[in-house]
Amino acid sequence: MLPPLKMATTGLQHVAAMYAGVVAPPLIVGAAVGLSPKELTFLTGACLFTAGLATFLQTLGFWKIGARLPFVNGVTFAGVAPMLAVVNSTKDKHDALPIIFGAVIVAGVLGFIAAPFFSKAVRFFPPVVTGTVITLIGVSLLPVAFEWAQGPDSQAPDYGSEKNLALAVFSLLVVLLLRRFTRGFVKQIAVLLGLVIGTLVAIPMGLTDFSPVQDASLVGFPTPFHFGAPKFAGAAIVSMIVVMVVSMTESTADMLALGEVVERPSDEKVIAAGLRADTLGTALSPLFNGFMCSAFAQNIGLVAMTKIRSRFVVAAGGGFLVLMGLSPVAASLIAVVPRPVLGGAGVVLFGSVAASGIQTLVKAGLDKDNNVLIVAVSLAVGLIPISAPDFYHDFPERAKIVLDSGISTGCVAAVVLNLLFNHLGKGREADDVTAPMEGGDAISEQRTSTAPVSAH
Repeated sequence: MLPPLKMATTGLQHVAAMYAGVVAPPLIVGAAVGLSPKELTFLTGACLFTAGLATFLQTLGFWKIGARLPFVNGVTFAGVAPMLAVVNSTKDKHDALPIIFGAVIVAGVLGFIAAPFFSKAVRFFPPVVTGTVITLIGVSLLPVAFEWAQGPDSQAPDYGSEKNLALAVFSLLVVLLLRRFTRGFVKQIAVLLGLVIGTLVAIPMGLTDFSPVQDASLVGFPTPFHFGAPKFAGAAIVSMIVVMVVSMTESTADMLALGEVVERPSDEKVIAAGLRADTLGTALSPLFNGFMCSAFAQNIGLVAMTKIRSRFVVAAGGGFLVLMGLSPVAASLIAVVPRPVLGGAGVVLFGSVAASGIQTLVKAGLDKDNNVLIVAVSLAVGLIPISAPDFYHDFPERAKIVLDSGISTGCVAAVVLNLLFNHLGKGREADDVTAPMEGGDAISEQRTSTAPVSAH
């Protein structure tokens, strides 16, 4: 437990890091449904509110629910494509949101039941797998920061302009300089200060929009089933179940990554509790007009960078999310931060996640050719959606839900290859270990018993 001021500022820093990711799905889906600006604000506030509740479940927890790690939960972007498919296939757009909510409830309940079975897969995540997945998480998030740096609207004339990029670079430099030349509390909230200073600099540049604050009401509670009672459609339910599996896979990888960062490795029990929090939050979210909830990987980078490992700090962030959901004016204050400013800070946050993955790979026994192949192929598979976004264009939409997630495909590839090279035929392999690759000796000397060569 930190002092109140530190608790509040560091918690708000977590909110600032994940805010754009939370509000993007409701804005996209709400616009597709044809909601009015007032209804769109309501839907966005509802998603902030439910993200706060889900974060409470994950950080504070109760019974066997909640990983009790500094883990932020919010609306997963993986559900956007299938939700848009539901909107486009619905004759009456007014039925789209109730159908989506019904499918999310079913997926959440089934995921909650499956959580303890899904968590048993943790033994298939040795350092060679977790390091690869953590690296992929960071690398997969970096393009988001680059897009933010260019501006909020890809169709705008100034998208990617020198002014936007200069603001992003300035924000990045502020964070770096604060981290380098300050100490203690100021150093810990360097990202938050970078966002504030960047926003202040953006005002005379004409890049700050205060209209969200002016148009927002002071109080607004997310009335249960505001858009109608949930409806249950088979195709939508199947799509959301697929998204739930993808979300649980990514959450498992995120929990393993965060466990490494806070030096409290996530075992089967922790992962099961974390998945229960994810899925329970998902099942309850539609009650307050929210979407599927999942862990936010970008906040892992913030934990890694600040070294503040208190789950109560993130719980404080969850409190801010709840307040924002109840007060549109409060929510709009974060929306004032220009996207290029977020992009500059995002480079540090997301790059820190990738760096944590590399640190884990150092312990993975890369002096073995087999492990080098596992990392090489898994990274290649996971980078396909980033480097070649249209690679899976000819696949069915439901398949692309999984294939377009580099984290999920890279994770599956790493697990399968690890089984193939380090588990199957293990007795024979003990007498047939290939020589270390060039440069492997230095790593070999640093290896510990954590190297993933156990028969388990």
